[in-house]
Amino acid sequence: MAKDVLGTVYETLLCTPGMNEGVKIDLKVSRKVVLLFSSVIENGLQPDQAKANLLALVPPADVEELRNFSDECLKKAGLKELSEKIKLF
Repeated sequence: MAKDVLGTVYETLLCTPGMNEGVKIDLKVSRKVVLLFSSVIENGLQPDQAKANLLALVPPADVEELRNFSDECLKKAGLKELSEKIKLF
């Protein structure tokens, strides 16, 4: 049931006014982070049975850099606080 509630919350948030507006994110990150971030996104979009545990292969320092990159993107888009509240579900 919690999954249904979270899905409804996301669905509602994604259709609120302003969510389709473009956001300029001007960041300098290493190619390594871009490649890993892309792989993590693609991995997350795979059906559960097809997921490989990519993050188990990534050194902890690189995982932290990915988290920082994600946080910075959320901050630049003005969505950091909203993201934190969604995580509470």
